[in-house]
Amino acid sequence: MATQEIPRAEWNNFFDGFSRRHEGWLATLEIFAPDIGAQEEAHELPLEGISIASANESPDVISISLGKNSEDHVSHAITKPERVWLEQTAAGTNAALEIESQNETRTLLRFRSTVPPEMADDFVAS
Repeated sequence: MATQEIPRAEWNNFFDGFSRRHEGWLATLEIFAPDIGAQEEAHELPLEGISIASANESPDVISISLGKNSEDHVSHAITKPERVWLEQTAAGTNAALEIESQNETRTLLRFRSTVPPEMADDFVAS
């Protein structure tokens, strides 16, 4: 798999487009932090979207929303994000997003489509 870093100046446009193209896709959210180790926060919930909140030019928080109803809804905030990577398969299919925060915590969002593979443009088999 190939990984490319998304330049900070492109984060707003990238996350807007990414959220539109992948809305409803099943996603697994994992957190890797020096103090807690690896933790799965959500498993195969539909992606609602990814957004950025900022007080000025620099993004202060990236928010990930998963789940379609109150029983399974998960919101995860990444404070002081430093870097964003998009992981793609050899065929160029989007497979995961990784976001690193200032405190060295890494958030991994792995996803797959909810439609059959033959009908999906960016399908990733789990």
